[in-house]
Amino acid sequence: MQETPASPPGPPPPAPARSTTPAVSREVLRPALELYLDAHAHPELSGAERRTSDLLAAGLERSGCEVARKVGGGHGLVGVLRNGAGPTVMLRTELDALPVTERTGLAYASTVPGVMHACGHDLHLAAVAGAVDELARTRSAWRGTVLVAGQPAEETLTGARDMLADGLYERFGTPDAVLAQHTSPAPAGTLAHAADFRAPLMAASAAVDVTLHGRGGHAGTPHLTVDPVLTAAATVLRLQSVVARETAPAEHAVLTVGALRAGGPGNVIPDTAELSLCIRALSESAVERMTAAALRIVRAECAASGCPGDPDFTVTARSPALLTDEAATVRVRRAHEELLGPERVVGCGPLTATEDFARFGAGGVPTVYWMLGVTGAGQWRRARDGGPPVPPNHAPEFAPDVRTALPTGIAALVSAARRMLAPEGGPR
Repeated sequence: MQETPASPPGPPPPAPARSTTPAVSREVLRPALELYLDAHAHPELSGAERRTSDLLAAGLERSGCEVARKVGGGHGLVGVLRNGAGPTVMLRTELDALPVTERTGLAYASTVPGVMHACGHDLHLAAVAGAVDELARTRSAWRGTVLVAGQPAEETLTGARDMLADGLYERFGTPDAVLAQHTSPAPAGTLAHAADFRAPLMAASAAVDVTLHGRGGHAGTPHLTVDPVLTAAATVLRLQSVVARETAPAEHAVLTVGALRAGGPGNVIPDTAELSLCIRALSESAVERMTAAALRIVRAECAASGCPGDPDFTVTARSPALLTDEAATVRVRRAHEELLGPERVVGCGPLTATEDFARFGAGGVPTVYWMLGVTGAGQWRRARDGGPPVPPNHAPEFAPDVRTALPTGIAALVSAARRMLAPEGGPR
């Protein structure tokens, strides 16, 4: 997920007691936990998820799935669990980690320098593996086909697109619903669904790379150069006006400069500087307008600095806004309320986080997406009482309370899948 989803709006839900954790059998929970600990300790960046993909594939095969690899041209995989005639439901999980250095102090912390599962994808894939294991053990409770999409490169917003372009639905069947969940810094043992189906649950986005061309030289003779570092710094500041002065205050919009790369030694003025931008808003038109405004500002700052060449401006990834299906979400939310109690299933959104999960809704396929709280009861209470804030997704200290969050995530997927694999009004 790109950036951190906010906690559900309104008063914070109560921190859950341990006894509220859904029951998951030891036979299901133990291998799911082992997968989680292994994946967390061995994270892999977008496009390099070979080992993680193998871990998930092995778990799915143990549950009786047929597994196809390299779907999408990379490390994507699809698992198929058939159980007679009936609907087809797809469970999606991501595989990739982030270029973040872990500071959790966990015994199973990342062993890969500079790489961490800071967004919960390790928990997602463990929950999916556990859910499929439980569904395989309880075939009498449902009929149909369960697909699993192990998606690489979510953080770069390219994995879903590539899997679909490789014939995901044509090769494995178009699902009647696609389900996914995402970790959130809300209390473990709680879930959150879209509160308003007229608005997106998550924003549309564009990722943009910019190269500014200067003229390098000696730091002692700056008048003989065109300093791209100075131009980049002015550009970063001016870009903030796209939201502050060109976007209505009531509109959910974010423009973030996540990286500025330039130069080396302090006595050398470089030839170029690079910026990486993230633009997001709740509509495609707003993203287009903000992207055009960013390009205008970059060009103007380059002209003001007398840059010898035009800037390079490349949109590297796009993601549509996520609008979940109302009818399917209502059915799944009811299943979750029956599982956890209505007080632990709340509404949320819209969020300025962004996802490429929306692409799986191509052609009108119903999608259901919910937030999975992962903050332990003690940590939540300390933060509520004025202690250290809860670390959000993408933070080096992000550490889900796996003892509560994993069984909740498994049970949430199982109950959702069973509800969608039964005809409306039929057995539950």
